[in-house]
Amino acid sequence: MSAITPLHTAPPHRPAARVPMDLDGPVERAASWAARRLYGKVLDPLRASFHHRGVLLASLALEAVAGRWRKLPRTLNALAVMAVAREIGCSWCMDFGYWENHHRGVEPRKLHAIGQWRTSEVYTPLERAVLEYAVAATQTPSAVTDEMVERLREDLSDAQVVELAALVSLENYRSRTNAGLGLSSQGFADDCDVPWAVDG
Repeated sequence: MSAITPLHTAPPHRPAARVPMDLDGPVERAASWAARRLYGKVLDPLRASFHHRGVLLASLALEAVAGRWRKLPRTLNALAVMAVAREIGCSWCMDFGYWENHHRGVEPRKLHAIGQWRTSEVYTPLERAVLEYAVAATQTPSAVTDEMVERLREDLSDAQVVELAALVSLENYRSRTNAGLGLSSQGFADDCDVPWAVDG
């Protein structure tokens, strides 16, 4: 991903995270420098993971590998991830997801209509099927049905279905971790030049 510097800083009155976010040492400084080069600021999930090197290394390795998954088209990837983040209620993930996918060329209307995916006309039938699957797979217990997967397999290869399932699981990990640590929006979406109006 190319470096994109956000125009704004984090909102001034964000809720406090549930762990201190001010650890400072050689590893923390190096990782923070790299994050600023890529994103314009240090990502709060990174700052939180400084408390546990094993979690930090595992998370970075997982993200590096997952970043190379390319079976699903970018829009389907984005919609699945955003639907999971919304279901779990991770404001950090929603904020960063809008920003990241906006800069990767995903149509802004599709990102902003996630909350109305069942009724919004901006989605194709396949996109709606992906959203339905992501929401169902995020429920506890899982509400995915054989019929949902068969519908996906009409348009997706088996490799794409497997990647979709893995993306949904990965975003559950991210969103539940971030929400559990009390991480909230860092103001990334403020830098997207897109309207906040949502098609019904």
